[in-house]
Amino acid sequence: MMKLHRAYILYIVAIVGLLLSFTPADKVYAKDFVVVIDAGHGGHDPGAIGRVAKEKNINLNVALKLGQLIEKNCSDVKVIYTRKKDVFIPLAQRADIANDAKADLFISIHTNALAQNRKAMGASTWTLGLAKSEANLDVAKRENSVILYERDYKTRYAGFDPNSAESYIIFEFMQDKYMKQSVRLASLVQKEFGRTCRRPDRGVHQAGFLVLKASAMPSILVELGFISTPVEETFLTSEAGAETMAGGIYRAFLAYKKEQTATLTSETSAPAPVPTPAPTPQDSEATAERPDVPDTVPTEVEEPVAKETPIADKPVPAKTKTKAATSKATSSTGITFKIQILASGQLLPKGDKRLKGLSDVSYYKEKGLYKYTYGASADYNQIWRLRRTVVSKFKDAFIIAFRGEEKMDIHKAIDEFKKQQK
Repeated sequence: MMKLHRAYILYIVAIVGLLLSFTPADKVYAKDFVVVIDAGHGGHDPGAIGRVAKEKNINLNVALKLGQLIEKNCSDVKVIYTRKKDVFIPLAQRADIANDAKADLFISIHTNALAQNRKAMGASTWTLGLAKSEANLDVAKRENSVILYERDYKTRYAGFDPNSAESYIIFEFMQDKYMKQSVRLASLVQKEFGRTCRRPDRGVHQAGFLVLKASAMPSILVELGFISTPVEETFLTSEAGAETMAGGIYRAFLAYKKEQTATLTSETSAPAPVPTPAPTPQDSEATAERPDVPDTVPTEVEEPVAKETPIADKPVPAKTKTKAATSKATSSTGITFKIQILASGQLLPKGDKRLKGLSDVSYYKEKGLYKYTYGASADYNQIWRLRRTVVSKFKDAFIIAFRGEEKMDIHKAIDEFKKQQK
């Protein structure tokens, strides 16, 4: 009896010792890695349409094949799909699914297209940022136009117009803390597309995708190829083509996850600085005329437009937090820069709590919405600095421009301002 009792005590001690032996690194491995796979479009939103195929179906087929590869071979990974059948899911809900799951990674799968019978070939991968070319902006406009299928999109997306270039200025100031990881994964995906999938490599790009903006984790958007090019449409609609593209993304995922796990393990075992930053996107035009590019890894991030503009040496005085250069609100070109802070379907009373204590707020009406602005100056730099004082209250605040009483394209306004400074 005594021997049994002693054996039982030794057993308990052994179990306690085993539990205490777990290190933080063990906890890293114990936690499931969560990846959300988003098949773009769906239901009454077909996406781009080819001669015989619809983008929504290509996206779903590749998404499911990618998920199956991960589920079959990665027991420590939890796969969540934004959709597994032909249904419509609002953009904001897709991001919510990933955020609610506290996902480690968000992969949105799409198929590209060109209008007017133009043809192009190749796959590209995108991260969040400001589009640096009209071609890249066009891709973002097409993907963001999904919100037009949503009844309450004007309210839900604060008046964001997916077809207006002015709306995309918000991405100029986007500080994406997951940019390095997102770009690293995008680079790995493009490497696989070029080397193992044998597809023309159209590179890594940045653009203002709403679904990536709302996702609080490393996120990429993949454009598998061009449904508007018959030979690519045939490839992407075939089972072999879908398996090839899914396999490429899967291999990139494995490489990325291995790198991240090694980084986490290193950080928990011994404090160390962040590893050398990953390669960053080369944001070149994706046009029909662009030839296939070699499998190279881009090395530079393009600076925001604001940083290309000369900035005054002195910071904005505190008093300008409620009033911005009203004595010189309009330049010789008639241009005035303002900060748009919010949009509402109804006129807000003075001092409304939604204005968060800001005074000297103005508004203009556009497409049935009251759009509220703060500050007014002919000096773009002054408004740029002023915006930095209000982003803590209005994180999506962005700069707009007027010529006289007419709203104008912000990019053209900035260009004119730059010319005046020379």
